[in-house]
Amino acid sequence: MQQQNTNFSNQQGVMQQPPVMVSTKDALYFNDMLSWNLLAMKKAHFYAQHCQDPQLKAAFEQCGQMHQRHYERILPHLNGQSPQFTGMQQ
Repeated sequence: MQQQNTNFSNQQGVMQQPPVMVSTKDALYFNDMLSWNLLAMKKAHFYAQHCQDPQLKAAFEQCGQMHQRHYERILPHLNGQSPQFTGMQQ
């Protein structure tokens, strides 16, 4: 029997392509991800500013930059700037 939904792989349930529309629940999860990354970015920046060890300071700065990149990648999905997320469901 052939699987009806071709967006998912057969055994793992992994979506091959993102959906055309994002549900309200998904949009709220994007918002949560933004909040988590913003908080992690702020904490890493704070720790880097108060750290005396140059290696730890560099590690905290690198961590903060990573969370900032993640934040900047997620934000367009909520603003509707990403082509696959233009029609959000309410």
